[in-house]
Amino acid sequence: MAWNIFSNTICQSCGCFKLFTSSYTKVLSSKLTRNISNATKLPKHKIMPPRRALLYVPGHDKRKIEKIGSLKVDCVALDCEDGVALDKKDLARSTIAEVYSEVQKTFSGDLCVRINSPSSGLAEMDIRAITATGNLPSTIIVPKVNSADEMRWFCNEYISSCKRVPLQTSIIFMTESGQGLLNLKEIIEAGIAACAQHPTRCHISGVIFGSDDFCADLEINRTSDASELTYARQKIVATAKAFRMQAIDMVYIDYKDSEGLKKQATDGANIGFTGKQVIHPNQIAPVQECFSPSEEKVKWAEELLGAFEKSTEGVFTFRGQMIDMPTVLQAKNIKRLVEEINK
Repeated sequence: MAWNIFSNTICQSCGCFKLFTSSYTKVLSSKLTRNISNATKLPKHKIMPPRRALLYVPGHDKRKIEKIGSLKVDCVALDCEDGVALDKKDLARSTIAEVYSEVQKTFSGDLCVRINSPSSGLAEMDIRAITATGNLPSTIIVPKVNSADEMRWFCNEYISSCKRVPLQTSIIFMTESGQGLLNLKEIIEAGIAACAQHPTRCHISGVIFGSDDFCADLEINRTSDASELTYARQKIVATAKAFRMQAIDMVYIDYKDSEGLKKQATDGANIGFTGKQVIHPNQIAPVQECFSPSEEKVKWAEELLGAFEKSTEGVFTFRGQMIDMPTVLQAKNIKRLVEEINK
């Protein structure tokens, strides 16, 4: 924002106040409007359901699965991977295939399935079990994606397994290694390209940070403030958001430490994450609160958008601040998120 587009403005050559003519103001405003229009021609993307909290439930544990319908959580993942021992994998697959439709009837959020990683040798069996029922999950989570080739393999395998089922599935993948972080952009691009060949089947919608495996891979010593993961977290957010995708933050493993959870969740929201993984029902409410706009922020957004509608200039004053299109877009994002949450 280089100039205050009002009658009185500061001369850029000497710093004195100078009166611009109305015609010059109109020309400048017109140029700014055209620049804003060009800047907002962003890649088209689907409106995704909020995933402020993503809770994992072991896919073989019917007792826990039966409680999902009573949970007020945006997203639940029926797990075939880390939450399931090797000798329980077959049971998890069969249980998920058996109960998915019934759970979906009682659960209002996004009901996902997390399969095993492409490199595990188990993912193909997971995909076949999931697609054999004809009732595809709304979202599939693919863990430990380290390369574009692994992403292409999954997309092609999944698409070929569900050709006759008329439902589009969201794909969220997990970054859990140094290699996966370095290849993140290429992985996303490979997924987008693979899904573009069959747009009615699936699309890439988000990235999850798997911090525990990431720390193990890089031999990172964990600290309470997670400062050692700042770079990785910021890169995941920046890359995911560049492709208009959701970015879901790491698990807070000390599930009894509510204050530590709130701090880490708030930090994640502040740097741009759209949600956070949780491992216990008690973590759901505080996490979803941290990733929801406050009443004060909602009011600010509503009033700012109202002022924007009344403004005839590209830049206007609101509550003593100079406002231009980037701030207007932030307000629109808040409004859209609230609308999605309240659906």
